[in-house]
Amino acid sequence: MKFFASLVCVVALLLTAAAPAPSFRIAKLHYGGGGDWYANKTSLPNLIQFCNRTLKTNIAPDEATVELDSPELFTYPFLHMTGHGNVTFTEAEAENLRRYLIGGGFLHIDDNYGLDKFIRPEMKKVFPELEFVELPFSHPIYHQKFNFPKGLPKIHEHDGKRPQGFGLLYKGRLVCFYTYECDLGNGWEDVGTYQDPPEKHDEALRMGANLVTYALTQD
Repeated sequence: MKFFASLVCVVALLLTAAAPAPSFRIAKLHYGGGGDWYANKTSLPNLIQFCNRTLKTNIAPDEATVELDSPELFTYPFLHMTGHGNVTFTEAEAENLRRYLIGGGFLHIDDNYGLDKFIRPEMKKVFPELEFVELPFSHPIYHQKFNFPKGLPKIHEHDGKRPQGFGLLYKGRLVCFYTYECDLGNGWEDVGTYQDPPEKHDEALRMGANLVTYALTQD
């Protein structure tokens, strides 16, 4: 038994040593204003697990949390933002977010119902010269590993409006993708969190994987 236990420990150590370090982490944005930036507790871990399984990525399994004035912001290639309520960026935060996005970063904003009227004026602080434009269904973000010929999936109904994917394009590059009337992040959460069928969960994860792929591979 002692020999067997020692053998198990040796094998475990070898497997641990052989496992490559994660390539990067995905971060959730901790913003000011009092809105629930922390919403959807299980969404990013589930998306990361799905990407690592289906895309063969090597993303750290635990998400990071980052504030806009943190120097660590620039270490995360994919930044996720969600919530229902108020959002406030200081001038310094807006400037730092602009530098992050112009420098190659990517921001996904997911309206968790109620975010729209707050996030639009704050993103105007970041890019006063840009407007959100709805991306056509032919845009590559909908046609990565998974094909979405009709655009974003509709996860939750809310007002019954169609889901829309808006983008901020800086010198032709998509730096921010805003999912509206979609609740994509809710769809990433554990099955059973809401009354959604499992196929909605899978659909949301596939679209989320497209976002990650696009963010990491666009020029």
